[in-house]
Amino acid sequence: MDLITLLMEPLGYDFMVRAIVTTALAAVVCAVLSCWLVLIGWSLMGDAVSHAVLPGVVLAYIVGAPFALGALVFALIAVTLIGVVRSTSRVKEDAAIGIVFTSLFALGLVLISVTPSQTDLNHIIFGNLLGVSIPDLIQVLVLGVVAFAILILKRRDLTLYAFDPTHAHAIGLSPKRLGALLLGLLALTSVVALQTVGVVLVVAMLIIPGATAYLLTDRFSRMLVIAPVVSAACSIAGIYFSYYLDTASGAMVVLTQGAVFALVYLFSPRQGLIGTRLAKARRRKAAALAV
Repeated sequence: MDLITLLMEPLGYDFMVRAIVTTALAAVVCAVLSCWLVLIGWSLMGDAVSHAVLPGVVLAYIVGAPFALGALVFALIAVTLIGVVRSTSRVKEDAAIGIVFTSLFALGLVLISVTPSQTDLNHIIFGNLLGVSIPDLIQVLVLGVVAFAILILKRRDLTLYAFDPTHAHAIGLSPKRLGALLLGLLALTSVVALQTVGVVLVVAMLIIPGATAYLLTDRFSRMLVIAPVVSAACSIAGIYFSYYLDTASGAMVVLTQGAVFALVYLFSPRQGLIGTRLAKARRRKAAALAV
């Protein structure tokens, strides 16, 4: 089987085309947001919010409301609870985050177990990439475009907030509002990714692309380009791997992203574990030859 056939065969199925388009859209939005999450150090917060939105999504399904609305409400509830526990007790932030997001995630699981539905709500947890319908694709497209547009339009303010919130406050910006905006976008982006990899693996799509780009460049503007490009490429490759290897699509997408991160971690010229050692060895050799 030649390369053209390998690439074109999956595209002969409508469900594969929808899966590829949906995954690419979600990957790009998640990757752009992940740059800020990695820079600020909100990886655990991303994990918390992506899991805490589960009961909101289920309740939104029960009452017939948009998933994004339920997710946003429970994201705000989660952040509020984390702040209350942290500020009114001796429990530190990481423990407060763990307590809140695991409790809300468990609540979501309970709601799924007792909610009668013609739709398998477990797909919210594990994703249903190959079962994405046209309405699902439209929802991902609309939410993804909204989240992406806000991130791009507010990128200067959000970047300043990430690097120096004190300076941001001094020039008239509100760090609290910018932080709240990021949390809202985190909730919205989590809903976008729910259609692809599910709640369990959303955090990987929100963290791995930014972390990969962070090891490849020292400039944030380049991170915002590298992260979505790498994430989209890995996501599409993961879909193809899942097709030919007959494996879970969402998990394969994340596994592909993880494999690329591992390669960058090892061989990145500037930050890679092996790459930096090889570079040092070449410089020592060049210095020795010069002498």
